[in-house]
Parts: sequence; C-alpha cells; structure tokens
Amino acid sequence: MLTALATLLGLVLTGVAFPVSAQARSSGALATGLHISGGRLLEGNGNDFVMRGVNAAHTWYPGRTKQSLADIKALGANTVRVVLADGHRWSANSAADVADVIAQCKADRLICVLEVHDTTGYGEDSAAGTLDEAADYWIGLKDVLAGQENYIAINIGNEPWGNTDPAGWTAPTIAAVKKLRDAGLEHLLMVDAPNWGQDWQGVMRANAKSVYAADPTGNLIFSIHMYSVFDTAAEVTDYLNAFVDAGLPILIGEFGGPADQYGDPDEDTMMATAQQLKLGYLAWSWSGNTDPILDLALNFDPTQLSSWGQRAFNGANGIAQTAKEATVYAGSGSGDSQAPTAPGTPSASSVTATSATLTWAAATDNVGVTGYDVVRVADGAETRVATATGNSATVTGLTAETTYTFAVYARDAAGNRSARSATVNVTTSKAPALSCTVGYRVVGEWPGGFQGELTIGNGGTAAINGWTLAFAFADGQSISNMWGGTAAQDGGAVKVTPASYTTTIPAAGSVTVGFIASKGSSNTAPTAFTLNGSACKAS
Repeated sequence: MLTALATLLGLVLTGVAFPVSAQARSSGALATGLHISGGRLLEGNGNDFVMRGVNAAHTWYPGRTKQSLADIKALGANTVRVVLADGHRWSANSAADVADVIAQCKADRLICVLEVHDTTGYGEDSAAGTLDEAADYWIGLKDVLAGQENYIAINIGNEPWGNTDPAGWTAPTIAAVKKLRDAGLEHLLMVDAPNWGQDWQGVMRANAKSVYAADPTGNLIFSIHMYSVFDTAAEVTDYLNAFVDAGLPILIGEFGGPADQYGDPDEDTMMATAQQLKLGYLAWSWSGNTDPILDLALNFDPTQLSSWGQRAFNGANGIAQTAKEATVYAGSGSGDSQAPTAPGTPSASSVTATSATLTWAAATDNVGVTGYDVVRVADGAETRVATATGNSATVTGLTAETTYTFAVYARDAAGNRSARSATVNVTTSKAPALSCTVGYRVVGEWPGGFQGELTIGNGGTAAINGWTLAFAFADGQSISNMWGGTAAQDGGAVKVTPASYTTTIPAAGSVTVGFIASKGSSNTAPTAFTLNGSACKAS
C-alpha cells in the first residue's frame, strides 16, 4: 500500500517510453501452471485468465483471513492478493501458515497472489527489507510452494523501492528473479514498481524489457500500483497501453478510489481500461487499513461495504460484473452442478429516505446455500447492491422519495446461481429536515491564498448518506483544490459534494473537508451554510 503520499505532491508521470518494442516471448513447454504467453496471463491449460479481486492483510489480521477469503469469493472475486511477511519488519509467516493460506484460497476457488510486504519503500523507509531477503524467504518456502503453480503467483516484494534513487530498483529486481529461478521455483512471478509502486519516474516502464529478459521461463508479470499519481485518464491509459503495445504483461496490483489531498485516483478509467485491454486488477484493500477510507468492507463485514467497496465490487467494470473463475477449479470439489431454488419474493421493512431492509424466504439446495445477492432492477439491467449469508439484507445509499425495484439470487458453494426471485417495489420516504452544524476555519494564510477546513456535523439520530453543502464567499475567494469533497463554484456561491469516503456522516458524527483557495486583501469567513437544503448552525 502507498505509504508516502506526501512525497508525491505535485509529481506527475514522466513520458518515458520503452527503448524498443519488447515482444514478450512464450514460455511454451516450460509452463507448469499460471504462465505468460504472448504477453498474456494464461492458466496451465492455456486458457486466458484475467485477475479480478482485492488485497487482504493476512499477516496483520491472521484470525480474519479464513472468513475474509470466503467473503471476498462470495462477492465475486476470482483472485486475492495476500499480505505476508518475511521476518525483516514483521514476524515471518511460517511455512505451515502459508500452506494454510494456500489451502484456504483453493477451498474458496480463488487464485492466490502471495506477497512479501517487508520490502515496502526500500531506500526511503529505513525499516524496509531488501528484495534479496524476500527471495530467500520464498526459497525457504519451496516445499510448500512446489506443486501449487496452477493456483498461486509469487509477488516477490511489495513496492520494493521508495522515491529515493528509484533507478536502483532495476538491478536488485533482476537479481531476485534470477535467484528464484536458479533455486528451481517455476511459479508465475510478479514484480512491483518503484516509487512506492506508482513508477511516476518511469523506471519500471523504461527497464521492463531487461527485467523480463532476465527470467529464462518468461513467466513474469509486472504490477503497477495506481493511487493519486494516476488522477487523470491520460496517465492511466498511457501507462497501461505502453506495456500492452510492447507485448509485456502487466496488471494493476493495487489501486484506490478515494481522493486525498494529493489527488483523486481515476479508478473509473483504471477499471474501464483494464477491462478493455483484458488486464487484471486487485483493489486495495479488504479491511483493517490504518486509514479506513481504503477499506472495501467496514469492520471485515461483507454486508457493510464502503462506497469504495460498492464501487470496486458492484460498479461499472467491477469485480462482480467482470470476474471469471479460474478454469483450474472446474470439476473440483464435490462436482455439484445443481443450482439452488429461487428465493422467495422479498418484502421491505424499515424503509427510510436512504435505506430499506429486505427479507425473503430462504432458497434450498442439494448441498447447501452459501449466500444471496440482492440486485436492483432498472431498464432491464441489474446492479448488485448487497450480499448476505442469511435471508435478509439492508440496502443503503438510496435517494429520498424514489421508487426502486429489487430481487434476490441464491448461490451455493460450487458457485451455482439460482433463478431470480420475483421483484418487489420499494418507495423511499421523504428526507427529514437535518440537524447539522458546520465549522469553518482558516488553517493557514499567505499573500494571495489560504488553506481552509470545513467540519460538517450531523446532530440527528440517523446517518446522512449523500449530501450537498452550500455556502457563499463574500470577498471573491476561489477554491482551487479540495480533498474530502468536490467543489463547484459560481462566483461567490460554492456547492460541495462528498468524496467516496465522506459520503456518510454518521449520527452524532462529522466529516471534514479541506481546501486551498485564492484570496484578495480580505478573507471574510462564510456565515450561512445549508446541507441538502436544510440550514445548518455555524459552529
């Protein structure tokens, strides 16, 4: 995960190109499982495989992994990237522990990308380990990894170089690849970029051909991490197309959607371009982040997907829509091919302006129902809006005084899906008047400009899901950059809409939005604010 955003402020991707076209070679008969051929990721049987999934922090939350993998699979993923440690920075995950992780991935019919996280930010973060140490860790696990080539990939080291002299990344990367191959590991290898994974100086892009050539098997894929450096469509498409045009395999090994003060990652373009080019992507991360704005699921609960989680799993070009299970699992397990019966017609209760609880009669199955998908039906299309392991779910993020149509599917452990239930129409209630406060303060000021902060408080007993804050400047101030929200300004009038991680203002809670603005000789603070049309008290 990106840990040095502050060093990236004001930096953009360079236009480094490949020295020459680097057509990736086929590994041919050397392939023993997941492998590269013609610049594409294939399964051992030759079928194309596109990774669609998320990252899961096993080494920090080992007690959560078993259920997390099951939940990630139930939401539609075909791949999970698992955080491990080699003992340099965090306690090493033992051979037995790694074997358990692999077994659980296989039980959940997931392809498992294993990564050493201790290398993060080497050269800039003094606590980081080296790629050579990571390679030794993988070699020490050879007995556990051998025979799993169809099911796992080895991501040698996470973000193995910071922003200090990133050109130093190339030689250790080549050396680590050679060391693993000399030790007899034949697995698909994954290589992360420098610059904390984001390669904003183009070092991986410029040296990818030589790194790829260092692998005698050709079974190597490059991983770019896309956060706030990739905040425009041009940056995203240019980087990914450069590898594809050169015949070099690449995927987005981590990416985020929530905005921060350094930029707003263009996750829509990342996901759309990955789908267009048939490239993999793995969202960061399931749950447990130090900064919870990147949690896909709140508190490891699949029924509490964040806005970011809903986007990654259920949005356009999302995991649920695009992931296809690895064919290596075809015929595995019990051989169950019988789908569950359709669930009963859902009924609605606890309907508010922004949410509704749906309940339905349980489906039946010859082996057992493992979960349900709640879908919204509109204009002949379906969008998954909630998942559940039982026969009820709460759908959130709805608009007041709006009619929605919902239905439910059932799933079993083999991935068989039932016919759709009958539909139910639900009309949300009128939005209540809000009890809100807005705190406005100037954080810092300089000639011609200043930094401001808005703290929006919810004094009500129910969460506010989705909001627009309106106010006016009196002295010609103009907002140029905002984090935690998006500003639209017409003269002095300003309207602020939330970022994905500030969309919900919890009951008796608040969210904070910061901004940079220009000013003249006067900088009078706004005194009147409205939230969704309701007047708020200045605090």
